[in-house]
Amino acid sequence: MSDAATIDDPFLEIGRKLFAGEAGFYWAAASLGGLPPMTGVEIAFAGRSNVGKSSLVNALTGRRTLARTSHTPGRTQELNFFRIGRAGSPLAFTLVDMPGYGFAAVGKEKVAAWTDLIHAYLRGRANLARVYVLVDSRHGLKDTDARVLETLDKAAVSYQIILTKVDELRQSEAEGRIAATRSAIAKRPAAFPDILPTSSRTGAGIAELRAAVARLLAERSSTAPDPSGTPS
Repeated sequence: MSDAATIDDPFLEIGRKLFAGEAGFYWAAASLGGLPPMTGVEIAFAGRSNVGKSSLVNALTGRRTLARTSHTPGRTQELNFFRIGRAGSPLAFTLVDMPGYGFAAVGKEKVAAWTDLIHAYLRGRANLARVYVLVDSRHGLKDTDARVLETLDKAAVSYQIILTKVDELRQSEAEGRIAATRSAIAKRPAAFPDILPTSSRTGAGIAELRAAVARLLAERSSTAPDPSGTPS
């Protein structure tokens, strides 16, 4: 099934209601031993340092400060867990904002420790439904991204590419980046084929991403796509 949302897609409204509902931070983990118990469905956001993960979390939930943002790469130093949706709802889930991998304005040893934690989490979290791998649309996939994709492929964890900051590209450039990214992941076994272009600043693609998450959760819970019965 495609994650692309059309104007009459009921998951657009389901996703809007889901992310407009309850949302709150509940756990932070700086090591594998500090992870919370595996309960419910988790969806993780991964990406290079300063790719815009925290900004995207805030844009999705309509809250400016749910996730801490910074212009300094490496500010997110832990796995941060946020509960999204009303407790008991079949679409409620945990969103995991991960430390950025690759370059950060901290020592190399700390970056290496974060990277090891990210890979260990991605390999061993049985309730992880999907990883959204954020890629800066201005730069495209890098070697550090490829290593994370390889980890996900080997662990058979479903993942999808989100292109961030598309507002900083001309339309033709954005279309070229989408096509190049789609081609680059075409033969990767765990990659979802649709590419999601977004901008946290303008809101482009945010509704479609909410719909994609809601659709994934509905498929996981066998919930019928009925907007009237979704979280409010």
